[in-house]
Amino acid sequence: MSSAPVLTQEEQNVVFRLGNESYGINIFLVNEIIRLREITPIPKADAYIRGLVNLRGKTIPVVDLRVRFHLPCAEDTDSSRIIVVESEQGNVGIVVDEVTEVITVQPEQVDETPPLVAEVTAAFVRGVAKQDDHLITLLNLEKALVA
Repeated sequence: MSSAPVLTQEEQNVVFRLGNESYGINIFLVNEIIRLREITPIPKADAYIRGLVNLRGKTIPVVDLRVRFHLPCAEDTDSSRIIVVESEQGNVGIVVDEVTEVITVQPEQVDETPPLVAEVTAAFVRGVAKQDDHLITLLNLEKALVA
């Protein structure tokens, strides 16, 4: 039984790193990429909510994808960035280790999420793109941002 392809047409993705893994999000969801700045913690928020930042007079929540994906914690570096994305809840910042590139992904480059991937993680993943000699996990950002 064959399911529908993950992508039906080519798509540009912003690729970023969390640890040694590469992830991609549709470029149309990205408003901007900014340097890491002071993040004000929110008391009693979920652990993956890093806090709030002020962006040109607007306050936006910031999600730590490392915590959200149950990855080991890491120190912020000069390469760390906040990707400001549009979600159903408005603008949200996501902290990543590094933004590496923008790529064009063709439908034939993308496979479905392998069945052995943990169910929780699979809910956040649309598919896996093969780019040169490495794999890029394409995220379903809406599912990754909501509890």
